[in-house]
Amino acid sequence: MEMNEILEQLPEHLMSLVIDQPYDEYSAQDHAVWRYVMRQNVHYLGKMAHEAYFEGLKKTGISLDKIPSMYGMNRILKDIGWAAVAVDGFIPPSAFMAFQAYNILVIAADIRPIDQIGYTPAPDIIHEAAGHAPIIADPKYADFLRRFGEIGSKAFLSPQDYKLYKAIRHLSIIKADPYSTLEAIQQAGQHLTGCSNNMGESSELAKIRSLHWWTVEYGLIGSLENPKIYGAGLLSSIAESSECLKPHVRKLPLTVEAANYNFDITEPQPQLFVTPDFDTLNRVLNEFASTMAVHRGGLYGLNQAIRSEDTGTCVYSSGLEISGIFTEVLEKNGGTVYIRTAGPTNLNYAGKELPGHGKAYHSQGFGSPVGMIRYLSVALEDFSEEELGQIGLNEGEHVNLDFESGVHVAGVIKHLTIRDGRLILLGFDDCMVSYEGKTLFEPSWGTYDMAVGKNIVSVYAGPADPEAFGLFYPAPAEKTHKIRHDETALSLHAIYQKVRDIRENNCSFALLPSLWEELKKEHPGDWLCALEILELLKTKKIDDDVASAITVFLHSKQSEPSLSKMIADGMAILEFISQA
Repeated sequence: MEMNEILEQLPEHLMSLVIDQPYDEYSAQDHAVWRYVMRQNVHYLGKMAHEAYFEGLKKTGISLDKIPSMYGMNRILKDIGWAAVAVDGFIPPSAFMAFQAYNILVIAADIRPIDQIGYTPAPDIIHEAAGHAPIIADPKYADFLRRFGEIGSKAFLSPQDYKLYKAIRHLSIIKADPYSTLEAIQQAGQHLTGCSNNMGESSELAKIRSLHWWTVEYGLIGSLENPKIYGAGLLSSIAESSECLKPHVRKLPLTVEAANYNFDITEPQPQLFVTPDFDTLNRVLNEFASTMAVHRGGLYGLNQAIRSEDTGTCVYSSGLEISGIFTEVLEKNGGTVYIRTAGPTNLNYAGKELPGHGKAYHSQGFGSPVGMIRYLSVALEDFSEEELGQIGLNEGEHVNLDFESGVHVAGVIKHLTIRDGRLILLGFDDCMVSYEGKTLFEPSWGTYDMAVGKNIVSVYAGPADPEAFGLFYPAPAEKTHKIRHDETALSLHAIYQKVRDIRENNCSFALLPSLWEELKKEHPGDWLCALEILELLKTKKIDDDVASAITVFLHSKQSEPSLSKMIADGMAILEFISQA
């Protein structure tokens, strides 16, 4: 992968999901699919898409005629502060958000098969490069997308969310493979339905994923009566973009309530949400963020962390950050009394691990009280270093700390950890910690490290210092299917390649009639290559008899319901070109 200053900021734990774009593996038919969709988009979306889309197409240098190279895109994207990487299909949702927070656009390297040219449930390079990339050239939208990534990467997910992600990924892989059996597709669909029906209470990630869907993927902008398209899912779906503005699709004003609307990736959407402008996107996003554990903290946030059964971070009011798997919180009168993690945990400050407080040291977990000391009117973290000494908090001294909650800590102070003038951590030898007659820590267990803070101000998914914690996103075990084409398909692709060479080299047009005869004889089901041959014959005004024969053939293929609209739209493009 060719690096630049944007990509160089990408942390190591995300690099495991990045793959090389298999550019040489795209067939001439793949390039023809790209060309068809892009020309349809530009033709149809001229009046339907937000103006930022077309400005972005120019700024990002995305060609209408061939699949873009990631290297070429990155040379241009870096000028607007972004970059792109190739990935293998759907990646874990928290990782997807994290890439976005680093101004990195993740692009699924595969391209949809011809039988899904109008819409595909799988992420592909048309969706990512032709849908997402152009719109981020707008500074306000780009800021919204980055901010979405920052917030989304801190959202808690549930174990059910991860099962759903794997089911979605599996179905998308099966459906994108033209050689999958109907039985395999049905089984994958039934498994996804089963996962969807057993989600339980919606997690933060589930809600923010819905908000992402109704804005970034399927958003409309403008007035309810006359909106335009800006969502990448609509910009890259020629089937759905032509339907979404019709009256049968409900148009609702975008509010934070959109996060409560579920979606089905396999079906057209029954309603869409309209934002009046890009500024409103940020306002709605911030409103949603205010409901999340990262902003609410406290008992709510800790319970979200426990429910996730995954690594999270809680932030004390002193600034101390505890990262691990939270398993227990003691509460009293709606307030937090004591927190506990299980397994490897680390302590951090300002996003960096504290020396000596890594996962190896806290390998068995971590527990600490939260709250005010009973006899003090000021929180411990608000005392100056001199004032701490005046109240007896000195190394080597035995102290008794009675918390307002009822937690009692008694031991000999081993060390005080102070950062930016604030006490964040106390270490004790010979320490006993108890609460309502229950022992929480006893001297035989070793040194007791007590977090300092009157409350928990923030709780979020993931570790505070990903590199020190050893965060790692393994590449998905199930890979997207690399299509192994049979001899018939390869012979069809060879015809596509010859037609492409004729168009790009602007010569050898005399070969077109024979290519048509070969296509008609050997591949009578194909329509897109026939359309490409017809375009060249018409634009070069050669062999009207062959052009007429191809036209008759295409009209006959329109009787097939799955091809009717595709062919009609393709013929409309040819008519438009001939009149231009």
